[in-house]
Amino acid sequence: MTTQLPTSDSAAKGKLYITIAGLPITITLKWPFRQSSGGADFFVLHGDIRLENTDGLHVPVAVNLTQTVREALPSMDPGEIEGPVINALRKEVDNRQLEFLKSPKRLPVAFSSRFYNLRRQQWMFQHASDAELADFIRRKVYWEHKLCGKGAQSSLADPVDLLYLGATAERMHEAARELAGEGLIRLQNADAYAIATEALQSQSERIEAEMRSAQADMERKHAFERA
Repeated sequence: MTTQLPTSDSAAKGKLYITIAGLPITITLKWPFRQSSGGADFFVLHGDIRLENTDGLHVPVAVNLTQTVREALPSMDPGEIEGPVINALRKEVDNRQLEFLKSPKRLPVAFSSRFYNLRRQQWMFQHASDAELADFIRRKVYWEHKLCGKGAQSSLADPVDLLYLGATAERMHEAARELAGEGLIRLQNADAYAIATEALQSQSERIEAEMRSAQADMERKHAFERA
């Protein structure tokens, strides 16, 4: 299960996710999908993505589910498509398509066949390498420790993460065991969860610099597009 921020946090209703670029984000979705009121042939779901460890930067979004993909899905119930919606938003963040501001302007996100292979009838987001899996776990465990409280347990086989990364649970566990061997994480509950060690916490400057670098890349892209 993905870690939820404490209720004292301003993003309490959102769930914490890590992008493959190293950005900690919380995503809040306002279910259900509704028919577009503008006459267009798609369904809309409103949500908000908050960039954590910043001074309130966020982006309100309107997820637009195309009719083509809708017809290929068993239903639009959250239990069926919450994970793919979250990962579509996470992919757009990784692709630097969304700009985090202190603005109420809602941005459209196409939830379309860019993410769903109609021929294979499967979702497709990332194809993480072994090195990317290790980085993902390292950052996930660090940020959940920092943002969700000391002792926070990080799931190593969250189905939403596995779907996003294009990885199996075994690959995730193998990467986690290597990090545990380096003393960066401690495995618990039959290696299903990980917690941060002091060695990982000592990498705070490095991990937060990685976040700032990814954020700066995103901001430079949007500044260039506005110029």
